[in-house]
Amino acid sequence: MSAVPAVVLVGPMGVGKSTVGRLLAERLGVGYRDTDDDIVAEQGRSIAEIFLDEGEPVFRAIEKRAVHRAVTEHDGVLALGGGAILDEDTRALLAGQRVVYLSMDVEEAVRRTGLNVARPLLAINPRRQWRELMEARRPLYEGVATAVVPTDARSPEEVTQAVLDAVELKQA
Repeated sequence: MSAVPAVVLVGPMGVGKSTVGRLLAERLGVGYRDTDDDIVAEQGRSIAEIFLDEGEPVFRAIEKRAVHRAVTEHDGVLALGGGAILDEDTRALLAGQRVVYLSMDVEEAVRRTGLNVARPLLAINPRRQWRELMEARRPLYEGVATAVVPTDARSPEEVTQAVLDAVELKQA
């Protein structure tokens, strides 16, 4: 019998999945897991290094395995990397799960991340690339989500409460 995550968080880089995920796990009294952290621990190097050394297809294969393990093993709050939903099998695995898409617009992304720190997919013309990534990914995020929670101009605590409200989970 495999575990079922209490909540799976998806969304673009810099949206706050890790911050909100930790707060959410604390409020629910469950564990927190981030597949990006799993990948870094398993590979012994940063995601940016994997992208640069091996390329995106190799990283996506590593990510797919990490997500599958986490979704089937973890029963707390789970945050997925921004591109995890690109994989069709991953999207199928998320069907029937409680998935929350944390959304934000490009101006919020610029404010939060500066769109320049260790983001291998945004190396050149970050604003345009972020917009293009989001145009491609937004329908995928929305497709796996049981709820969408905008994060723009909200504190992590406000987003956490909105997630709890959206999925109707009670705090521990």
